[in-house]
Amino acid sequence: MSNQDFDAIVVGSGISGGWAAKELTEKGLKVLLIERGRSITPEDYVGEHKADWEFPFRNLGDRHRYERDYPIQRTCYAFGEATDQFFVNDSEHPYGQDADHPFSWIRGYHLGGRSLTWGRVTPRLGPINFTENAEDGHGVDWPIRYEDIQPWYDHVERFIGVSGQSEYDAPTAPVGRFQPGMPLNRCEAHVAEGIAKTYPDRRLMIAPSAILTQDLGDRAACHYCGPCQRGCSTGSYFSSISSTLPAAQATGNLTIVTDAIVEGLDHDPATRKVSGVRVIDSAKGTRTTYRGRIVFLNASTLGSTQILLNSKSEEYPDGIGNKSGVLGHYLMDHLMSGGAFGIVPGMLDSQPIGNRPAGLYMPRFRNVGKKDAPFLRGYGLQGAAARSNWTRGAMMPGFGASLKQSLREPGPWFIYVGGFGECLPYYDNRLSLDAQKKDKWGIPILNARFEWGANEKAMAEDISKEAVAMLTAGGAVGVQSIRTTIPPGGLAIHEMGTARMGRDPKTSYLNGFNQSHEVSNLFVTDGACMTSTAAQNPSLTYMALTARAANHAVERLKAGQL
Repeated sequence: MSNQDFDAIVVGSGISGGWAAKELTEKGLKVLLIERGRSITPEDYVGEHKADWEFPFRNLGDRHRYERDYPIQRTCYAFGEATDQFFVNDSEHPYGQDADHPFSWIRGYHLGGRSLTWGRVTPRLGPINFTENAEDGHGVDWPIRYEDIQPWYDHVERFIGVSGQSEYDAPTAPVGRFQPGMPLNRCEAHVAEGIAKTYPDRRLMIAPSAILTQDLGDRAACHYCGPCQRGCSTGSYFSSISSTLPAAQATGNLTIVTDAIVEGLDHDPATRKVSGVRVIDSAKGTRTTYRGRIVFLNASTLGSTQILLNSKSEEYPDGIGNKSGVLGHYLMDHLMSGGAFGIVPGMLDSQPIGNRPAGLYMPRFRNVGKKDAPFLRGYGLQGAAARSNWTRGAMMPGFGASLKQSLREPGPWFIYVGGFGECLPYYDNRLSLDAQKKDKWGIPILNARFEWGANEKAMAEDISKEAVAMLTAGGAVGVQSIRTTIPPGGLAIHEMGTARMGRDPKTSYLNGFNQSHEVSNLFVTDGACMTSTAAQNPSLTYMALTARAANHAVERLKAGQL
């Protein structure tokens, strides 16, 4: 085997790419992992424990630089002076947007990708989520069912460490192989109890999260230091550079190439397989073609789709494996809109301690078992409760010493919850290559077009209405709805669907093992593969699908079928 030939090539080193590398190397394959960004280690988490006053701009950042170079990235909740090293410079990495139907592409080009800055909420999809497409006719039928992925959820949860409650097994968020969940604070528990009394089918609980509450291997249990998006040098939350990549490297079967941009895949019409992965050195501009017996694309939904669309040949003028024409269509993201907040009286002898990194979670309760809403599918809620701090002084009357003294103590408890809704697949929500514009490496830039449908807009209204009712039932006062304009797609950072799985090659790109219908040694296991979004955070599902696909690929490889 030459230094350019491998058993498997994995493109992308984030949440799913790290899992592909781990599973394939542990099964004995020689694997090349290609990352378009720089190498990074936990030692590079330079802002992890800095105080605000230790940053040049007091952790507010250089506003002029951010407006110029990070107009998209700065809209992400995790972006800031402590974390801007984990986000791409938009001016250096352009993409196109439909002015009337924009989509925010949040990116991080470095080893580990967005696994360094993700929100870590990791519920499972439930049985209902794999059957609704076929039942209501929106989207294609999933080629798998919950029973197919359940053992792989078990496998992933045991390895990464997921903490969560185990008392309530929701049909839209089944209990997994959890470490003990982080406790609710006193206010959250009080509100949760009130909601449960009024709404027996609704549970406000701690979110299942890829954060350790018990030591796991050489990773330490969380010590509540936060904020997590700055990086976690103890490995207490899951990231590929603290978990899956070290496991892959320990096998001796992994080669990592960084600062390497995948331009496209070569297709051999004789074998009907990917014959090479074309790579550009981002600094030198030199080109190399690597060969692997199987290829896993894990460059993120938009990144993988760009590679596939740019992999053209005489047989595939619209992108490799794309005779169906579905590649690039059905772009989805979670609806992150609506909600409510209120003050919870009393309990002034208690206050939170530390920065608990897991928030509140309420599994989807709408249209479960029966239709009870004027829209399809449903939504969950996420949020937290805390005591207000000194910043409340900006809205209080008074001045001078008496005001300052009153702000030395925490204020009243407040709680907020926000919606997290399912997005239906729409053909016109799409990605395409620009016919004229190219990036500095000569690769056509990606264009995005995204629009929320009437179903999502109706759901947003219901989220606010129900959130107000539930917080009121939980004992909050002065409850107000959060009714804002629905933000552009992309800001949930859960883009999915543009190379979807399905049963029919005419209406889907991948089969039930994330394998291209038309190119047998090509697998896509990042968000692009998703057939529908459900209302749950999707990263755990990406990981489980990746492990399952890797197992299938190795079995087929050993049987001489790839």
